[in-house]
Parts: sequence; structure tokens; C-alpha cells
Amino acid sequence: MPGPLFAVRLPSGVSPGSVQSPARPPKSPPAPSTPFPGRSYVGAALKDGHKAERGQEPALELGTRRGQHCHTRGADGHRGQQQRARRKLYLAAGICLFFMVGEAVGGYLAHSLAILTDAAHLLTDFASIMISLFALWVSSRPPTKTMNFGWHRAEILGALLSVLSIWVVTGVLVYLGAQRLLSGDYDIEGGVMLITSACAVAVNIVMGVALHQTGHGHSHGAGGDQPNASVRAAFVHVVGDLLQSVGVLIASYIIFFKPEYKYVDPICTFLFSALVLGTTLTILRDVLLVLMEGTPRGMDFSAVREMLLAVRGVEAVHSLHIWALTAAQPLLSVHIAISDAQEVLEEASSRLQGAFHFHTTTIQVESFSEEMRDCRECQLLRD
Repeated sequence: MPGPLFAVRLPSGVSPGSVQSPARPPKSPPAPSTPFPGRSYVGAALKDGHKAERGQEPALELGTRRGQHCHTRGADGHRGQQQRARRKLYLAAGICLFFMVGEAVGGYLAHSLAILTDAAHLLTDFASIMISLFALWVSSRPPTKTMNFGWHRAEILGALLSVLSIWVVTGVLVYLGAQRLLSGDYDIEGGVMLITSACAVAVNIVMGVALHQTGHGHSHGAGGDQPNASVRAAFVHVVGDLLQSVGVLIASYIIFFKPEYKYVDPICTFLFSALVLGTTLTILRDVLLVLMEGTPRGMDFSAVREMLLAVRGVEAVHSLHIWALTAAQPLLSVHIAISDAQEVLEEASSRLQGAFHFHTTTIQVESFSEEMRDCRECQLLRD
């Protein structure tokens, strides 16, 4: 059956043969399900497939179309780092437990408080390592609705408990040393003390090598290693014990050849207890910085802000917060007033992840207003 006929009136001077059928217009691509493809939205940005009400700016987690997400790709790397930390701690715990028993026996036979002090520090080291292992296990548990940041801070709490434990034990040993120095009623077997202290130096060196870790990597990938707080705490314990063991070795050498100088034993207890306490101060400082949600060490707050302001389209930056879940997991949250959300987010994401290696970044996008220039809450934080 012939189709319908159409009458076309051509303009004057145009022949029918010169008329070409118009090309079929191309199909328009399907509209994306979200205003910015490849983005993660938080809160009420979209609801049941419809746009949010006008004036409700979404909180956008940083991301790009190139597969870069608001979280770094270091999740697997962090798990691998925890596994390596466990292996180091298991090895150190075995060495520590074995020699702790031997040193306690040697200190008892030599009647040396300095060696018993070293054995007590090894006991503290062993306890701190077990606390660290427990903390690493707890921190690997997945987040829940109640603990929505996960259990990463357990690692920091374990390091804090480890530091406090050595402070308590050191205080007790200083008290016992003072009593011995005041009374003077004690004898020391120089030969047994010399052999035991020499073995203590060797064992502490082995433990230090087993726990040593470098911090040359970054937190953004599986290939980089940030020092683990628990391993670092255990390493500092071992360094403190090594210093004390060297002091005990020197004291035992003196006592072996000059038994009348037995007061060197409690004096060494005082001196090296102070050194051990001093080595824990840096760890305590870092732990308190994380617990108080301060800006992580090595992170330049002003540099982060200036980089965001340098992004094309950013009019203002405020409510910038930088903190850390652990020493290796820095986080960022910021409000930026922008003109083009998609372009700004892509460039801001690339710059932040490339320069500062944040574990998680969250950006709240909002329209720029002149009121922000004078708003107290939008001003730059003081140093």
C-alpha cells in the first residue's frame, strides 16, 4: 500500500534534484542520574531520583571522573601496613618474652637492681606489645552505625596506654633504687651482672632491628609506608631499654673490677630511667595531638587553604578542618564558595590528593555571598 503523499513548495530557482533529505537529528545522550557523574553525594542531595530543593546545597565528597574517589586508594595499603606491623610485633614479643625471663633470673642471681630494672622494662615492653597487637586487631574491624569512623583510634589508645605503663614501672624502680642507695645494705655479683647485661645489649639490638620502620612513603597508596603508631611506641620502648642496657653493661664492668663502687647500680637506675621517660615524650605528644584532633604533624594548614583558593572558580574557603584518625590517616573537611561546582571539584580533588595525600576529603559546596567576607565563622583560623 503506497504511503502518504507530501506536497513540497520549493523556492524559486531551486530544482528538485538539488534538494537533499535532511539528516536525522542525533539522539541526545541520556541525562545522567546525578548532576555530576562520578560523584558521591552525602545527605539530602538527591532523594528518590529528584533534585533537592533549591537552596539546599549538597555536601559533596571529593571525587573525579578519572576514578579518583573521596577516599584514597590506600585502604588495601593500610591493611597491608597493619599486617606488617603485626609481624614485627609478634617477632619482638617472642624475643622480649624469652630474654625477659633470662634477665630476671640473671638479675636475681647477681643481686643487681639495675638488671632487674632492665627486666622490668622488658616486661613493660612485652605488655605494651600485646596491647599494641590487640589495638591493631580492634582497629581492623569494619565501621558500624555506632562507630561510623571505625576502630582506628584503638591503635592510638593502645600507644597511649603503652607509654603510661612504662611511666608507672619506671617510677616504681626509681623508688626502689632510692631505697637501696640510702640503705647501702646490698651486694652485687659482678660476673653474673656483666654476662647478663652484655646479652641484654645484644637482644635489644636484635629487637630494635626487628621493629625499625622507615617513614619515606605516603598515605595515599599501597606502596608507601607511614610509621605505625603501635610499632613506633614499641620501638621507642626498645631504644630506651637499649640505652639502659648499655648503662648497665658499663656499671657491671665497673662493679666487676671495683666491687666497692656498687652504688653505681642504683645511680644507673636513676639516670637511664630518666632517659627512658624522655624517649616517650614525642610519642605522647603525637598521641595527644591525634586525640585532640589537631592538625597532623607535617601538614601545613595554610598551604592547604592557599591551594584550595588557587583552584579556578573558588571564591572563598572557610570551615577548613584537618585532623587524623591515626598518624597515617589525615582527614579534611571544608566549605568552598564556588562558581562552577563540577570544574572546581575535579581540580580541587586532583590538587589535594596529589599534594597532601589525604585519606578522606569532604567538600561542602555553596554559592558565594558577599556576607562571607565579614562573617566571623568564615574567617581564617589563627595560628
